[in-house]
Amino acid sequence: MSFDDAPGADGAAPAPAAASPFNFQTQYITTSPVKSNIGQRRGHRYKHSSISAQHQIFQEPPPRPPPVLPASLPVPTIREAWSSMQKDQRARLYWCLCHGLVATYIFFSASGSLAMTALSHLVFFDVGSAAICVAVDLLGNFEVWKRSSIRHPFGLQRAEVLAGFAMSVFLVFGGFDLLSHNLKHILESVGSHTPHHPHEHPGHGAPGRTISPGTVDMASLAAVLSTLMSAYGLKNHARIRRVMRVAYPAYLSSLLPDILANPFHFLTLCFSFLMLLLPLLSVSYFVWLDRLICAAIAVSMFVLGVRLAVAQGLMLLMSYSGRRGSSITSTSSLEDEKNGTSVASVVREIESEPAVSRVDEAQFWQVHYGLCMANLRVCVVRGCDDGTLSQLRTRVSRVIQNRLGEGYGKGGALRWEVTMQMSTDPN
Repeated sequence: MSFDDAPGADGAAPAPAAASPFNFQTQYITTSPVKSNIGQRRGHRYKHSSISAQHQIFQEPPPRPPPVLPASLPVPTIREAWSSMQKDQRARLYWCLCHGLVATYIFFSASGSLAMTALSHLVFFDVGSAAICVAVDLLGNFEVWKRSSIRHPFGLQRAEVLAGFAMSVFLVFGGFDLLSHNLKHILESVGSHTPHHPHEHPGHGAPGRTISPGTVDMASLAAVLSTLMSAYGLKNHARIRRVMRVAYPAYLSSLLPDILANPFHFLTLCFSFLMLLLPLLSVSYFVWLDRLICAAIAVSMFVLGVRLAVAQGLMLLMSYSGRRGSSITSTSSLEDEKNGTSVASVVREIESEPAVSRVDEAQFWQVHYGLCMANLRVCVVRGCDDGTLSQLRTRVSRVIQNRLGEGYGKGGALRWEVTMQMSTDPN
């Protein structure tokens, strides 16, 4: 027996060994998610209790009301648009296809005639205008067309203005193209110059377009009938008539029929009847007459295209230049000033109100064919109560609608939305 194992001197048992600081027993770690108790206190299980509300540092925001305007509205697909098409809308669409075939027939029946080529340009413009009207009527079946949203504040009605601007560009470039071709043919026929690219013209011995005297020109007759059908039968061009207003004299406006108020219908019918009557009256179809008719159509297309482009461009740029459009002559401006239909006369009438001290700012702009907006900042006199200010808003809105809009009882669809910001005159 060793010395360490020997009992003590007094015969007692040896002292126990010291406890080890390490635990060598096997530990099992669970794979279930750990449930955190952070932010929870015993006895306060409901966050809406009085004690919890007193000790909560970050309060929840109050519930917000639902937005008045939706973020966006669904745009219809082609299948949805076709399924929502009504009977009259389907008839208008089929007529557009037939009208396009008539325009194609007139174009290919020109056979070198510049006048008939120019007439086909007018008919093609009528087809495009009718197609735009059909698309507008079709999109009007859906909510996205007129209802405002955050993505489209004015709906999709400004797309009609953009399409009209594209048609005006077609008119301008079509007029330029016809004028350039006509001028090139005139220069090639001057002197002994031989054209590099020979053209076929009627009356030059080439197989051009020749109509026997006393016969009916079928292409001109088709242009007349298709235009009358589009104007009287289906009334496709009412929107373009609202934008393009020809200021006829007073003695002519009462004599001309309603269809001639649209300058595009007037041009198509006028030149179609002219080219239809020339063979019936046994008038020889000379080259100079063909070029003269082409030049007249080209100049008319260019002038009306520029006027339409300016009117549509001002709408796209959110501006307003009066009821008659941007191309206002001095005579029409004086007439508008006399009738009280100009912006300056409206502002003066607002300043003449007893409760108005002055008009600090007035902005007028047209959104699309049926909506205009007026933003006014008015300084009112002291001592006006809420009732007086409310009546002033109503009177100003009525003045703007009656003077600049179509007015009550005139059947117009132009609507004005007026916003007024009022401040008190310190003097």
